[in-house]
Amino acid sequence: MKKLYLMRHGETLFNVQHKIQGWCDSPLTENGKQQALKAKEYFKKNGIVFDHAYCSSSERTSDTLELITDLPYTRLKGLKENYYGVLEGESDIINRHLTPKDCETFYLQYGGESSNTTKDRMLTTLTEIMEKEDHETVLAVSHAGACYNFMRAVTDPSDELKKGFGNCCIFVYEYDQHRFIFKEIIRQK
Repeated sequence: MKKLYLMRHGETLFNVQHKIQGWCDSPLTENGKQQALKAKEYFKKNGIVFDHAYCSSSERTSDTLELITDLPYTRLKGLKENYYGVLEGESDIINRHLTPKDCETFYLQYGGESSNTTKDRMLTTLTEIMEKEDHETVLAVSHAGACYNFMRAVTDPSDELKKGFGNCCIFVYEYDQHRFIFKEIIRQK
């Protein structure tokens, strides 16, 4: 059975400043780098060895991935975060009140994309990755919203959403007979 380890990037400057960060980017903080190294230790301790690695085209994901593995990797736009239009870089107080259902249309009025677009993009991209013959144990570093929306395509994320998706949390999926099976989320303590 194939395994996908889908992971959120480490903490960034915009995370600390509570700014909306979709397609715009900010660097990892020192804490974010330490989170990535803790994830690396988790994989090592549990004997998890990747045969392929991917990340979004955002620098915060490639920086996170490079702290976890020396494996060559591929950057894919399909793994990017939701696009928030003109709200990119603004205070996240703007969207703190939104429900997951609201996110399906809220950002459209600001030139952003629907969370359904992100969900479909992530599902297509990760399916293409996992359908490759030699991809048995894959690491893909992405973003909180993108990971959540992918999870929505696979299973009901309600219970997990209540626990939050902190930086460098790891979503574990099995891939069998052309479908994903959600197994667990590993959250840093």
